[in-house]
Amino acid sequence: MQPILILQTGNPPRAVSERHGGFDAMVCEVAGLSPQSVDIVKVYAGERPRAPGAYRAAIITGSPANVTDRLPWSVESAGWIRDAMDVELPLLGICYGHQLMADALGGRVDYNPRGRESGTRWVGLADAATDDPLLAGMESAFPAHFIHEQSVLEIPPGAIVLAANAHDAHQIVRMGPRAVGVQFHPEFTAGVMRTYIEQLRDLLAGEGADVPALLDGVREAQASNSVLTHFLRTYAAR
Repeated sequence: MQPILILQTGNPPRAVSERHGGFDAMVCEVAGLSPQSVDIVKVYAGERPRAPGAYRAAIITGSPANVTDRLPWSVESAGWIRDAMDVELPLLGICYGHQLMADALGGRVDYNPRGRESGTRWVGLADAATDDPLLAGMESAFPAHFIHEQSVLEIPPGAIVLAANAHDAHQIVRMGPRAVGVQFHPEFTAGVMRTYIEQLRDLLAGEGADVPALLDGVREAQASNSVLTHFLRTYAAR
């Protein structure tokens, strides 16, 4: 059985990873993936994935980097994404991964003019999500966990917006028959989100955020988590 690729584009802050693990560990825990079923490739550390045909699906993680930094490993990963799209490999991009997919396929990524989106916030499905195979049976609005300051400002040609909120018009974007990006973090639990806010307390407060309110607003986000698990059931089942 071909493995599922976790294309790891970075790690959370040390305080978060020490308590909850890296983005790869979070994905595996929420998705129930065993070590034997995944190939974790840390592209930010110089590792390189095999050709897309070696995998049955790929999940592209979040990162502390920005897509507009044009780091060499990121530019190279964008080329790998285009190759994966050519063979219709199932792809799920998360936060940075979502932005990198959009950028690689002709969209535009930059700083969100509304500033950083942090904490647990609501996301609403678009009409186009009604018949989308990934979101079948999903609630029309659901909470999700966020920590990002860049966004997909223009979607790639032919892409379809499946969800949005007041902060970001492109929360879930279908970029191909088996390729979807999500701006939120479906691998986060409430505990992870609280640790992030506590770790970034001074930064968030300096940007004008009400940190106690952000902490009070954190809640579990099972519907968001289900996007990750449903992606695997839909496109990477054994």
